Formats: sequence, structure tokens, C-alpha cells
Amino acid sequence: MDAIVGMHEAKTNFSKLVKLVEEGGEVVVTNGGKPVARIVAYERPAAPRKPGLLKNKLKLKKGFDEVSPELREAFE
Repeated sequence: MDAIVGMHEAKTNFSKLVKLVEEGGEVVVTNGGKPVARIVAYERPAAPRKPGLLKNKLKLKKGFDEVSPELREAFE
């Protein structure tokens, strides 16, 4: 954390605090001396997965899922 500020100071210096966060910092806001909020950089959520994106693009070798008798015996 790069700064701990009270509620009044946060309201007064909000643009400066946002600039600090833009530069990679983190700000904790307190109310009555107790931490109540944390200001951190926004991270864009990952794009949702699209089912079927790799359809017909992957090929499995023949027998890829066959298990040798020794391995089968070891797990049984």
C-alpha cells in the first residue's frame, strides 16, 4: 500500500490519489481511523470463453487413451 488517507483527505485529493493508483500504487481510505476502502487499478475482466473455438483444429493420435496393462494393474 502506498498511501493511507482519511475520508476527508480522500475527497479533497481524489484526483491525486487516482493518479497515484494509475502509476501502480494503492490507497487505503479510513473512516474514524479504521480502514473502510481500498483504491486499486481497474483490471478488465477476461473475455468470456467461446465454446467450440478449437473445434476441428485439434487431432488426437490413434490410441492416445489406451492404457498399458502394467499401468492398469498398478492402479487397480
